[in-house]
Amino acid sequence: MTSPAAPLEAQIAQWREAVSSHHAAGSPQPAAIEAQLRAHLAALSAAGLSHDEAFLIALKRAGNGDAPTHAFATAHAAQLWQQPPSDSGAATVPTRTAPAELRVVLAFATAAALAVKAPVLFGIPLLPGTEPPLFYLRNASLFVFPLLAAYLMWQRAANARKTLTLALAFAVGGYFANAYPFADSSHTAVLAILHLPITLWLAVGFAHVRGPWLGAGRMHFVRFSGELAIYCVLIALGGIVLAGFTSLMFTAIDTNSDWFVAGWLIPCGAAGTVIIAAWLVDSKQSVIGNLAPMLTRLFTPLFTILLLVFLATMFWTGSPINVERELLIGLDLLLAVVVGLVLYGASARASHAPPGFFDGLQLLLVASALAVDGIALWAILARISSFGFTPNRVAALGENLILLANLAGSAWLYWRFLFQRSSFATLENWQLTFLPVYSGWALVVAAIFPPFYNFI
Repeated sequence: MTSPAAPLEAQIAQWREAVSSHHAAGSPQPAAIEAQLRAHLAALSAAGLSHDEAFLIALKRAGNGDAPTHAFATAHAAQLWQQPPSDSGAATVPTRTAPAELRVVLAFATAAALAVKAPVLFGIPLLPGTEPPLFYLRNASLFVFPLLAAYLMWQRAANARKTLTLALAFAVGGYFANAYPFADSSHTAVLAILHLPITLWLAVGFAHVRGPWLGAGRMHFVRFSGELAIYCVLIALGGIVLAGFTSLMFTAIDTNSDWFVAGWLIPCGAAGTVIIAAWLVDSKQSVIGNLAPMLTRLFTPLFTILLLVFLATMFWTGSPINVERELLIGLDLLLAVVVGLVLYGASARASHAPPGFFDGLQLLLVASALAVDGIALWAILARISSFGFTPNRVAALGENLILLANLAGSAWLYWRFLFQRSSFATLENWQLTFLPVYSGWALVVAAIFPPFYNFI
């Protein structure tokens, strides 16, 4: 068995080699610095810090004024950032070699790609140039999410109880996706198709979190979700180029490639992309970890300007919000993106940092979204009072009420934080509290609305 001190001794040896080769005249002697380093390490380890945390802090303290030690500490900190973070209190996951893990990732990605084509074996074709059968739309998330959750549980060495819980969750999702007798033109079918993935994504989050769901792992899942979306978009752009060149080359020899591009490459590639992107997020966090907060800071002012211009235009022209289904869905998606920007901005921010300009900008974004949501709610209520409670209006009403509560609380807590009357951690907890609320309402819409409205 490896001694607990072995990792520290290996790190000290690396530091000693780096410092000895760059020692300059007039600098503290390496032996003296090492003595200070070991003293700090002993104190920090006794205080309960991990080996990496203790070593990094000890380097900063012992190497004060020593340029080689400072350079080594900076490089060591960057190396730690590149490693996937583990949740506090989580069990240690067995180390796997990169080739072995890559083989498993490719196996899960292949399984997800083939799952999309599996219904063909049961007489449910997915033909190029035709609209997908309702079965594929109902089960779109079930083709990928269970395999993504299985990959995450393999990576985290999840126990049998967690595995059975997730299997039950996806089985229930599969039941509600396929048991109801929807007609092709059913409004509640569309609502179920849109809302079931929201509910099942919380199950993926349960698989992603190493420790208890109510711990710090929820914020790791928020980061994972945002980074996964970025990677999926980047891979999809490459896939679009690949599909375009594939069609171009076969067209040049008078061969129809639609059966392959539209029937296999696009649907199977989209399913496998989610698994590959999840692996990239966990294994390449040093790249995307710096990109995602930058994108958050880029799009926050852009969405703030969009909402302010929208509000100004609406008041200037006196034109009310149209509450048709497609426009309601688009408006709710816009507000959901705003909430996502706020939540992801919180995940990329140090909780102990003092209020700054970007926090004020976030408050302006939340206030603008709150105003838009309030106007949309007023329009929905007016529509309901005139034409009654349809499934689409009731679903939109519930979603906008939840958004209103989330945004109002966020605005209040941001205001208190900016004036140093509350901590940023309070705002983080408020945001995280709403994750199961959104998922719960989505489950109500997907599972209860169809029979309540007679599947219309």
